[in-house]
Amino acid sequence: MALHATAFCFSGVSTSRSSLFSVFPASRRCTVKATAFPSPSLPIFHRCKLQGRALPSDNGPLEKDETSLVVCFGEMLIDFVPTTSGLSLAEAPAFKKAPGGAPANVAVGISRLGGSSAFVGKVGEDEFGYMLAEILKENNVNSDGMRFDPGARTALAFVTLRKDGEREFMFYRNPSADMLLQEDELDLELIRKAKVFHYGSISLITEPCKSAHIAAARAAKDAGVILSYDPNLRLPLWPSAESAREGILSIWETADIIKISEEEISFLTQGEDPYDDNVVRKLYHPNLKLLLVTEGSEGCRYYTKDFSGRVKGLKVDAVDTTGAGDAFVAGILSQLASDVSLLQDEGKLRDALRFANACGALTVMERGAIPALPTKEVVLNALLKSVA
Repeated sequence: MALHATAFCFSGVSTSRSSLFSVFPASRRCTVKATAFPSPSLPIFHRCKLQGRALPSDNGPLEKDETSLVVCFGEMLIDFVPTTSGLSLAEAPAFKKAPGGAPANVAVGISRLGGSSAFVGKVGEDEFGYMLAEILKENNVNSDGMRFDPGARTALAFVTLRKDGEREFMFYRNPSADMLLQEDELDLELIRKAKVFHYGSISLITEPCKSAHIAAARAAKDAGVILSYDPNLRLPLWPSAESAREGILSIWETADIIKISEEEISFLTQGEDPYDDNVVRKLYHPNLKLLLVTEGSEGCRYYTKDFSGRVKGLKVDAVDTTGAGDAFVAGILSQLASDVSLLQDEGKLRDALRFANACGALTVMERGAIPALPTKEVVLNALLKSVA
């Protein structure tokens, strides 16, 4: 399967935001009607209120059970990952281009695991945008809810890999197309027929995407869809730490399932101990069905109204932790979408979390998020070896 992984070498070249994105003054704002499917050679449009365009519906030859559909809402972008770990962005000799964006990672992860998934979001009407659409198609992810903006570029993220495989990010969004998704561009029919609607917090940072996010979640909730939330904290994208905390918590109590990391617990509780169950329980709202806390290589903790516990992770040699949390989410949602009863059955939930932990562990063994996401067969084999 082609994954469009390419190494880019930068030598003596200064790359600024203005050289990567075309920015237009407010005086040139206008309303542009989207045209039919253009050729790959695209003109630059004025930055203005643009109606995004959808691709013709073609989600590949494979048919999947739509009664277990997981719709993932938010950003899809290009990650540039250094080919050498432990160096700063300036020191990195080359970068591997890889598709990413947390909600898109989850959508592809679910499909790789044999589940049914769809992506709702916006990319630029540019080469990277078309590449990302092709990635979804190759992975049998429904892209009926994907839109293309002719006036903004697809987002880019340069990722620094420390020697331990952990990451630091530098984003190019000025603004990027994912920030410009409008409420009237939503495929509400697709959202309403989902079993699970999954999202993060990055889509809450700016308008018009914030309003589109809230409208999509409301439509899903009204249709009886399970709401899954992974805040996926990226502080550099928010105006301030306080605005990030407020934004993330503003939709906290609408979610049925929440997945957070230890670092996010500390951030949201303003420095309290993420390993203290009493601290974690402060984040458990009355209507929540499941709260998951990921602990990297150590595995995860789970909390429901009736039971709680910890499930150990698989020990592997980490190369790049990009996408590990998304792979974990894909693992648990793929299980949940096919059997909602695991929310009430601790034994089933623990089995599903072992599966999810294995998904996360296997993903850190390769560079990039989407290229590293495992298939169900690979995950099951890894679990068998771990108990052999």
